[in-house]
Order: sequence, then C-alpha cells, then structure tokens
Amino acid sequence: MAMLRTLMSLAISGMLIKLAMAASYTVGGQNGGWDTTTNLQTWASSQSFLVGDNLIFQYAPNHDVVEVSKADYDSCQANNPIQSYNGGTTTIPLSSPGSRYFICGTIGHCSQGMKVEIDTLAASAPTTASPPAIPPASSVTLVPNPAPESSTSSPVPVPAPESTSPQLLTPSPSDSPLGSPASSSIIPSTESTRTSSSGSSTEPPPPSAAHKDSFLVIMTMGLSLFVMMMLQAY
Repeated sequence: MAMLRTLMSLAISGMLIKLAMAASYTVGGQNGGWDTTTNLQTWASSQSFLVGDNLIFQYAPNHDVVEVSKADYDSCQANNPIQSYNGGTTTIPLSSPGSRYFICGTIGHCSQGMKVEIDTLAASAPTTASPPAIPPASSVTLVPNPAPESSTSSPVPVPAPESTSPQLLTPSPSDSPLGSPASSSIIPSTESTRTSSSGSSTEPPPPSAAHKDSFLVIMTMGLSLFVMMMLQAY
C-alpha cells in the first residue's frame, strides 16, 4: 500500500507540474489579434508551442476560426473544414505534437493574411525522483575495524660470531712418555705409537677463558641493541 500511495503521489505531482507549465497564447500577441492587420505568421514563428498549451483567438463578429488541412491552408479554401469556431473568443488546446492550420472563413480574409500555421512540439516529461531502494538485510556485511599497529617493534636477532673450536695439541715425540732413551738404538714404530695413544682415554679440555669472554661480549652486544631499539620505539 505504501508503494501504491507513492506512485499515485508521483503521478499527481507530474500532472500538476504539467498543468503549471502549460501556457496560453493569445493569437497575434498583445499588440495584435485575429485580424487582417496583424502579421500572424511572424508572430507564430517567434513562439515555441508545446503539447498542453492553449491558443486563444479573440476576434470581431465578422470573423471566425476555421481549422483546415495543409492543402486548403495553402489555397485558402474553407469548404472542407476540420473544425469551425465562432463567437468572438475561442480557446483551442494543443493536445498533440505536429502542425495545425487555421484560417478565417470570411471570403477574402485568408488571402489578405488572416491565416496562421501552428507547429506544436512534444513536451519533455518531468523528471521524478525514484524512491531509494532498500537493500536486503542479507547484503549488509560488517567490516571489522583494523587492529592497531603495535608501536614496539620486535628486536632483530644478532647473529652470533662463529666460535672456533679449540685445537687439540698433539704432544711432540720428545714429550711422549713412550720415547726411548738416548742410548737405545731401537726406535718404536708409528703404528705402535698410534695404538698406544688411541688406547689411552683422554678427557676433553675445559673451556678456555677466551671462549667465555666471547660469549659475554655477544650477550652484552645483544642486550645493548635491545635497549637501543626500545628507546627508539618510545
């Protein structure tokens, strides 16, 4: 029902606008009239007639208004009129676009210039605003608010320097307990030395002081870099 009332209101509004825009033209203008002294065709050429306008003929009792065809208009023949009017004042509505032809039926008046051609243009339809379309509830999607960006940036890990593994010092033959005395002429073979050295269990050396110092340096540098990044973030 609401949509029907809206459409009816729009239709009535369009009709009222159309009636308000309709104009009434007195043939011949304010300084002329439907007579032999007014240049009726010059007056008609200066006007713009639209569908819905009205023509008002005002004339003396010895004149009339006869609507004729194009051929009868050119030859000033009133024998086959489309419509005849008399009475001194005649109002003719222009209900359709096109050309219409009017002459005075009194003998001799048409040839003296008492004739007019009216060209009617189609009126442009008034633009009415269409009611806004209501989207269905299913088409409404909620967009989540973006999460605020964190003001603190995660610390960049610092790659640890490559640690050099301590080298095992191989005892020289002179320090080996298996070395023969100087007076002995028998020199032990290499294979026996390797066998004896591999058979004895050797414990891994304790971590050197240089390895501990490098670990402390890395920890100190990482902590300093983290503190600097936290200060820059604030």
